Amino acid sequence: MAFSKNDVAAALVGLPLPGPTPRTLPREAIVRTAYCDGTASASLVAGGLSPGEASALRRAAEEAIRRHAAAAGEPITTVNIEVALAPQAPGSGGGGGGGGGGGGGHTPIPLGPAPQQTPAGPLPNVRHVLAVGAGKGGVGKSTVAVNLAVGLARQGHAVGILDGDIYGPSLPTMLGLDAMQANVVGGMLQPFMVHGVKAMTIGKLVDPEKALIWRGPMAHGAFKQLVEQTEWGELDYLVIDMPPGTGDVNLTLAQMLKVSGAVVVCTPQRVAQDDAVRAVRMFQQLGIEVLGIVENMSYFIGDDGKEYDIFGRGGARAMAQRMGLPFLGAVPINMALRRHGDAGTPLANFDPAAAGAQLPRELEGVVQAVEGQVALASIRTGSGPVLTIN
Repeated sequence: MAFSKNDVAAALVGLPLPGPTPRTLPREAIVRTAYCDGTASASLVAGGLSPGEASALRRAAEEAIRRHAAAAGEPITTVNIEVALAPQAPGSGGGGGGGGGGGGGHTPIPLGPAPQQTPAGPLPNVRHVLAVGAGKGGVGKSTVAVNLAVGLARQGHAVGILDGDIYGPSLPTMLGLDAMQANVVGGMLQPFMVHGVKAMTIGKLVDPEKALIWRGPMAHGAFKQLVEQTEWGELDYLVIDMPPGTGDVNLTLAQMLKVSGAVVVCTPQRVAQDDAVRAVRMFQQLGIEVLGIVENMSYFIGDDGKEYDIFGRGGARAMAQRMGLPFLGAVPINMALRRHGDAGTPLANFDPAAAGAQLPRELEGVVQAVEGQVALASIRTGSGPVLTIN
């Protein structure tokens, strides 16, 4: 049997805790675990430890995971352990450098101390976390994420969207945030309220023309801080626009949050399908259910209203069928979609007068399909609504 996040947890349960009083690490102190392609991660909550004891726990946890993996014949290249203390030390900022993996970490955005975390996780008031990912860049993942968030809000849901693409944030442009300034109240970032959704992006916290030349632990720390130190409030959905590929931020997502499911975006061409398959396998290996596939740039709608299959329409649908995954819908290319993305006016994509009849219909179909798959996933995991009749 392949090594998994459950094996990571098994290696940590009962680990002796440092300190004068003999005690061991209980299962409920292991908030999140993840494993993918030789990289293991774990997030622990341990009260009553000094910073030095927390460092000792990180080292012991890393050694335990490596021993467990070696016994299973699994090569481990990297182990990232995070230990949240209760209470958290002022000025920690929720950053961190990836724990036992070594090396320098993310310099926290100066917001003040992060809130104390509990085993309930950092987002107890968010019902569903949706990851929107892709195997490669340039397939319109951010376009799908933005329009999914806005579409869910149009259905009456309380929705947030987080720009998890640390290296290439798109939300400042696509949501029209250029003239807005980030505000911090009580050490917490206040999300931007635009187009019916709450939004946060690192693109509004750094120089917009600065290249973020960061190693993995730094991106990990930045993503973690954006999740934990944004005042999201109560949400039905938090849509996270993930970076393309299968890197560090995806591992951080699985480690930190209980994710309701992932939406994988793919264009019709074979080369895009190959990378999308890898993205699907990554989410599955991390224990995140794949809700389905969206085919973006499925076809082109010309000014004459005719449809042109530029990239070979239907390729992503066929891939979804081969993998036994739901097909969530096809999003076309048209001039209105490009124009509204550049202008930061996504609500106009749902207006037939501004976008034509076909685009709003396709986008609404994707939104409804995602809603349905989230409801089914909730039933399968036992987290859906329960009707009690007395």
